[in-house]
Amino acid sequence: MGRQPGTHGGTGEESEPGRGAPAGLPLARDPRLLGFAKDGEWDTCPPSAALAVALEAASGPEQRCPGASRDEMLGLLRQWQALESWAAAGKLGVLRALIRDDGQPLPGGGYHGDLPDGWTRSLTHEVALALSMPAASAEKLMWLAWNLHALLPGTGALLAAGELSLAKARAVDSALNLLSEQDAAAAEAVIVPELPGKTYGQVQSLAVQAALTVDPESATKRREDAERNKCRVRVFREETGAAGLSGRDMPTAQTLAAHASVCARAQEYKDSRVFPDDTRMDQFRVAAYLDLLNGVPVKTRIASGQLETARGSGWGPGASAEGETDPGSAGKDTATGAGADTVGTTDTAEPDATDLDESHSGSGGATADGDEYPCGECDGRGLSAEGGGLGDDPDIAGSDGGPSDGSPRGGTPCSPGSPGGTGSDQEHPPRLADLVLPLATLLGLAERPGEGHGLGPLDPALCRELAIAAAGSPWTRLCITVTDPDGTAIGHGCARSPRQPRTAAPARANPPPGFPARLNLTITAARLAELAATTAPPGNTPWSLAQSDDSRPPGGFGTWTLTLPDGRQFTVRLEQVPTFDCDHRHESHAYQPNAALRHLVQIRDYECTFPTCSRHARESDFEHAIPYDRGGKTCACNAGARSRACHRIKQSPGWNVTQPRPGWHQWTTPSGRTYTQHPKRYPA
Repeated sequence: MGRQPGTHGGTGEESEPGRGAPAGLPLARDPRLLGFAKDGEWDTCPPSAALAVALEAASGPEQRCPGASRDEMLGLLRQWQALESWAAAGKLGVLRALIRDDGQPLPGGGYHGDLPDGWTRSLTHEVALALSMPAASAEKLMWLAWNLHALLPGTGALLAAGELSLAKARAVDSALNLLSEQDAAAAEAVIVPELPGKTYGQVQSLAVQAALTVDPESATKRREDAERNKCRVRVFREETGAAGLSGRDMPTAQTLAAHASVCARAQEYKDSRVFPDDTRMDQFRVAAYLDLLNGVPVKTRIASGQLETARGSGWGPGASAEGETDPGSAGKDTATGAGADTVGTTDTAEPDATDLDESHSGSGGATADGDEYPCGECDGRGLSAEGGGLGDDPDIAGSDGGPSDGSPRGGTPCSPGSPGGTGSDQEHPPRLADLVLPLATLLGLAERPGEGHGLGPLDPALCRELAIAAAGSPWTRLCITVTDPDGTAIGHGCARSPRQPRTAAPARANPPPGFPARLNLTITAARLAELAATTAPPGNTPWSLAQSDDSRPPGGFGTWTLTLPDGRQFTVRLEQVPTFDCDHRHESHAYQPNAALRHLVQIRDYECTFPTCSRHARESDFEHAIPYDRGGKTCACNAGARSRACHRIKQSPGWNVTQPRPGWHQWTTPSGRTYTQHPKRYPA
């Protein structure tokens, strides 16, 4: 924002301080800096546009604060934070205006003043697009805006005055949200005078205490509501690049019992004395936790003589001189942010903007909704350790009306006693992790990162580890995707093994090594051409890719042989993915797509095509842009992956989705704004 005329001494007539100063000369001190000293006119000024102008000018270029004293800089800092809260209050105010404009309370709802008790899903998705956030996050933010006006006006006023951050206002709302309107008003009245100047943890504590005071049963209500409506298990990527597995809002008794089981198993490992002496107790707990979930017996782990987690030194956060974690910290989350518990502190860190706005509910991560139909041409048997493998019969996936229930025809794949079976008592096939791994990394040609759906980027060394581990599982399924230089999918094929006799496999006492995954191995068209032009095996790795047939159908990339580290070989016929152009080769003349069309659209889109939704394409509906009953083709040039919620929004009044070219999905909202989602760009 440039210098503007304003009150409090700003005439707007002098030149910008410090702007255009010759290199090497000190920047000029802005005369308004004095007002940011303790009790100065700007230090005590409520947030406003005039304050924003003064802050920008007094802070100087790049906020270097030329000529400012320490006291003045602290004044600037406090007022920038106040302005941040003021801006957040303004955003919430506009959200309330949109809710009023929508004017459609939830069924059975009424109004609080002029504010309707609810709004349409269509509005939620418009807000999600405008703010570039998941629809679930937009919904939460809109309810916060509603609550701070209709139910907690005192907290909303503190936010607008710059005396409370958005995170702290959200903490108050969360603590009081299950109280009746009368009790919430009473609790807020008690704490509002105490909130300014408090830390996030102090605000949270005051709000919870007030809720318990006016309604002693509120804690029970909060806990039971969380156990019923908010419990979840999430897999996610830590900031370090390692993986996290978190169960949240679970029943207390069962959770404590589970934790006791983990600790007991960990103690067995420690008492065995077969592991390195410098192993931390937390490493034993992690191994016990994963072994219990993966069904690894105690004897198997002890016989191996090693813990998968014991790769670094024995030291880390919470480790004592003996290499053990403080018993009081067992099971606590050592991450910072909301809900974190740090040993030796009594305060709670204030969540950052990510914690506030970017909910991952229903987007990304591992979900439990309709995921288990096999990829493309695969028969669902996975990589059989007896030499069977992918690809005999096309999969039968979900219909346009919804995702598959996950069961390929013919029963459960890889059942015990069948090729690829594990001999375990598992009734259903395991959920497969979705990994995108560059073949150049596996072949030793480059150090390219991969990615995991719900995990994010994977470093090259981890890509190689995961690929080998996944190849050891009989459930794993393999695909190869060819990309252009930008990472857009232009070719794809599913791995097939030579047909094996369907003889019963010997039963196994324990599950095989490795973990089940869908491995989508990516490679650029240019690198594929380089491999086709040479006969020497690339790199010095246990993986190999060689062309076995250079006869190409129109738009195809030939037939290739993929060799796994254990020597098994799979044939992959690479054909064109309908991106950029569509030759209608897989068009279905019926409403339902054929398996090949469905799979190629899923590879092209990768996720729901609503720009802020990251639900995997396999968990989404196959949806016609132009409805089938209005002449729309069941073809890649008219199809896209839509999560069930986004599919319904697309069918709401005022919404329209077109495909200017295959893979580019253009969403037009009821307000007339247009947002375009391009095809997935794969790491390759």
